[in-house]
Amino acid sequence: MSSPARKPAADFARYLRTETTGGIVLLVATAIALLWANSPLGDSYTALRETHLGPLTIGDWVKDGLLAVFFFVAGLELKRELVVGELNSLKAAALPVIAAVGGMVVPALVALGFSWGEPGAGQAWAIPMATDIAFALGVLAIAGSALPSSVRVFLLSLAVVDDLGAIAVIAVLFTSGLELLAVLAAVALLALYAFLQHKRVTATWLYVPIAVGAWVAVHEAGVHATIAGVALGLLTRVRADEGEDEAPAARLEHRLQPWSAGLVVPLFALFAAGVPIGGDALRALVDDPIALGVVAGLVLGKVIGILGFSALAVRLRLAVWPSGAGPRDVAAVGVLGGVGFTVSLLIADLALAGEAAERAKAAVLIASLLASLIAAVLLVRRGRAHRDSD
Repeated sequence: MSSPARKPAADFARYLRTETTGGIVLLVATAIALLWANSPLGDSYTALRETHLGPLTIGDWVKDGLLAVFFFVAGLELKRELVVGELNSLKAAALPVIAAVGGMVVPALVALGFSWGEPGAGQAWAIPMATDIAFALGVLAIAGSALPSSVRVFLLSLAVVDDLGAIAVIAVLFTSGLELLAVLAAVALLALYAFLQHKRVTATWLYVPIAVGAWVAVHEAGVHATIAGVALGLLTRVRADEGEDEAPAARLEHRLQPWSAGLVVPLFALFAAGVPIGGDALRALVDDPIALGVVAGLVLGKVIGILGFSALAVRLRLAVWPSGAGPRDVAAVGVLGGVGFTVSLLIADLALAGEAAERAKAAVLIASLLASLIAAVLLVRRGRAHRDSD
């Protein structure tokens, strides 16, 4: 039996695991960042973010270090879905995978169409590709509770594949000047981690230094350090052995997800979302083709890509609509896919610099807000339609 002192902590962790709570905490952190950065104390916000702790600033430690925990959890979830979850067979995975491809390709093309020829456009096209799992599932949990459960599975699977695509883009676009020795060290440490997983070693004291060492090696190699988190997650065992209560991936996801949702992602939002949103900043955003491309890519490109590719896949008999749902439900989810946030903010930080990055991040926030509001209205209407048809 758990002690009285441990029970509140366990209850709080369980509360943080709910998608609604994760979205709310993320929203609160974003609001604090915006208010702080646009208040008379805005200089203190910038000063704190740019304060150096060793070789990196506080903002960089959060973006490159803490966010690796979020990507580790995402890697665990992706591995689970690929091996034992919704993506473990081609037929089951077809619709969300095809929809995710459309939800990445079309927004990227829309953004590139707006920003063609602009400085930084060669990397900024990737900003509207991502869908934020925490925010999107939070909105769905609040506004779409009356929809069939298959709609949530579709969104989750789509977002997982979406994350994989965004991770691949980060690895390809934002890798500069590979350091061979560091790459070899990273590969060796990841191979050691995989070997220990294969041999069923459970000693935490071995895994922690290996994980930290892999992160350092990937960072020194010139690859964005969060890739280490993804790689470690994908190398973690997801099938439980006979007599084992749960596999290491399930155990780690259960323990780390509250920290990821309750601390890591909100801290990232706190240091990434503090962008100017005053009148002058908004006018500058309207005059910036890259920022306009981000908004159009997330708000319009996402729903066009997700719904268009889904309808084409169904028409070609490559996939079927989610059980109990149809194209209107997928359209509502497609709009919700325009909530870019976490990974979109990260790519904006990596792709651009200075005021251009601030405008792109403001565009991500505006687009995510618009997508959330429009999707919430559509999800409520679809929920009513499903209730009336029962």
